Amino acid sequence: MPFAQWHYPFENKEKFEANFPANFISEAIDQTRGWFYTLLAISTQLFNCSPFKNCLVLGHVQDADGHKMSKHLGNVVDPWDVLDDQGADAVRWYFYAGSAPWLPSRFSKANVSEYQRKFMGTLWNTYYFYVLYADIDQFDPTKHDLKKAQLSLMDKWILSRLNTLIKGVDDDLEHFRITEATRKLTDFVDVLSNWYIRLGRDRFWGKGMEGDKEAAFITLYTVLESLTRLIAPFVPFMAESMYQNIVRTVNPDAPESVHLCDYPVCDETMIDESVERQMADVETVVVLGRSCRNLSNMKVRQPLQNLYISGADFGEEYKHLVEDELNVKNVEFIQNAGQFVSYDLKPNFFTLKARYGRFLGRMRGEMQKLDGAAVVAAFDKGETVTFTIDDTEIVLTKEDVLVEAVKKEGFTSQVEGALTVVLDTNLTEELIEEGYAREFVSKVQSMRKDAGFDVTDRIAITCSCGDKLMKALEKGRDIILSGVLADSLTLGEAAGEAVKEWDINGESATIGVKRV
Repeated sequence: MPFAQWHYPFENKEKFEANFPANFISEAIDQTRGWFYTLLAISTQLFNCSPFKNCLVLGHVQDADGHKMSKHLGNVVDPWDVLDDQGADAVRWYFYAGSAPWLPSRFSKANVSEYQRKFMGTLWNTYYFYVLYADIDQFDPTKHDLKKAQLSLMDKWILSRLNTLIKGVDDDLEHFRITEATRKLTDFVDVLSNWYIRLGRDRFWGKGMEGDKEAAFITLYTVLESLTRLIAPFVPFMAESMYQNIVRTVNPDAPESVHLCDYPVCDETMIDESVERQMADVETVVVLGRSCRNLSNMKVRQPLQNLYISGADFGEEYKHLVEDELNVKNVEFIQNAGQFVSYDLKPNFFTLKARYGRFLGRMRGEMQKLDGAAVVAAFDKGETVTFTIDDTEIVLTKEDVLVEAVKKEGFTSQVEGALTVVLDTNLTEELIEEGYAREFVSKVQSMRKDAGFDVTDRIAITCSCGDKLMKALEKGRDIILSGVLADSLTLGEAAGEAVKEWDINGESATIGVKRV
């Protein structure tokens, strides 16, 4: 085929030489002998080289249980059922992201939906968020310059992540690493939605279009516009829909289709590895901090005083992100978490049995004598820990010891590698009162949504409650008004377009809301 299609060597010598060998060949694994090997053998005999530079082998499609699809077994999926229900892009994405191309694919509509939700659903929600607020503010990206915008730390970080992503995906596609590229895209879309947007949502609510709000809009537009081009080979219809709506509507001179645009090119000047590294540490700290809250049954809306961090180091701006995200007043770096955390050391019988089987019964007691914090620190440095039983030296590696962090009263801790996070769960009267106010904000937000209020509607709030809660709401008045776009909070009798009874951290309240 590589030469017969050109009727070579009888004619088309230049065409043949320009297209041989092929950049890549792709067929299912059953074509290994009948196609790949045959072509290779013939080409080697005739031209002393391979007829293709890359060979992309595809695994077979199986049913959800790993069985070969067969009409006889009744496990065949009609592709039109999936295409009509979930769409061609979802099917394409599943095959790209589900597993490496050469592995069998266990196909089912449920699996397609799972991968569709993680990537396409998350990206579409982010795109919808931008469109919603861009329409409200009549934002025209062609009239704003990213280079002149007052970019925040979060803006610089997401733009750095974007260009790191572009660089990585481009390199993956260049080397036929399709699944690796989809994983990078999925990870990026997740942090874009659940980190950048969520932490900066209120930046899109202010009046006017300058300063921080302008930076937020032009940054998010830049990211989404670049993503439409980056994902176009993977999900062409979704990319086209997004491109037409956010690009062509404001710039009719732009290429007619996203598929006529140039593929994104990484801007190395936008990449800041230090920012990405520090933000990665922040994300880990936040995950551990949330886990601490869950373990101590402490709602995120309940403010706490202190969070202590050992094993990480980031700047003051990043500390503020942690404080806001975990709702703590103060983040403090410490050298050793031993004052808040103790470690329970247990022998890992699976790794130790073959080497020290006769000592296993006594190892637990010997480990209790060790300084748990020192042992954890040694393992984090890649060192071993030794002690002696009956003149026999016992040498332990990190894999030989099961480590459990034990909290001290009033503190909850979580550990990941060398990083330890300790949450101070002691509550003062002031913290409890602020917790009432923040819980109140959550209930009012639910009422706004249930009543069908627009995101930009200003409201008036009324509330009937006991003295204890009334005192807390009065102190937290500013938090409440700014948190729900309210012009007033009247404590007394509840009235309005929507009225509902609530439990506010154990205190009964009747809340009324109305548009103003």
